[in-house]
Amino acid sequence: MDTKARAARIKLVAFDIDGVMTDGGLHYTDDGHELKTFNVQDGLGIVLLKRAGIDVAIITGRTSNVVSCRAKDLGIEHVFHGVGNKGTVSAQLLEKLRLDWSELAFMGDDLIDLPAMSQCGLAIAPANARSIVKDRAHIVTETSGGKGAVREAVEFILAAQGKLDAAFAPYLTPQ
Repeated sequence: MDTKARAARIKLVAFDIDGVMTDGGLHYTDDGHELKTFNVQDGLGIVLLKRAGIDVAIITGRTSNVVSCRAKDLGIEHVFHGVGNKGTVSAQLLEKLRLDWSELAFMGDDLIDLPAMSQCGLAIAPANARSIVKDRAHIVTETSGGKGAVREAVEFILAAQGKLDAAFAPYLTPQ
């Protein structure tokens, strides 16, 4: 099955955080607070997904209040922190939402993401992903994590489903 056909079936997109929604850098203040930088274009991409009726999840290996804040800001309801096996958590979420693996797209960049990526309908890796992950992905974005890779993946999925023009329309119509 080609990537467009895979993308046309997607009803849920799950994202890793570090290296996908961020550049993978970990920044700490002197008092130990964690800082992350998110790309605003990626954020709008997630909003476009949700408006198009595609559900969104975050499945991350780390636990971070910053991620919770970003998820809340974007209206993402399915947020899983401190996950050791992303395949197991993905399976549980699919069961809860009554979806099949073929309806899940998973975007990850490192080894911890492979248990989910190896089973999902559309495995996506950002340009900065480890080679072993890119070799197993259906799609590798041209852009890196934290630099618009999420938006690139979102636009591919929406285009494959014939929803991209409708998603862009409100922004292209003069008010």
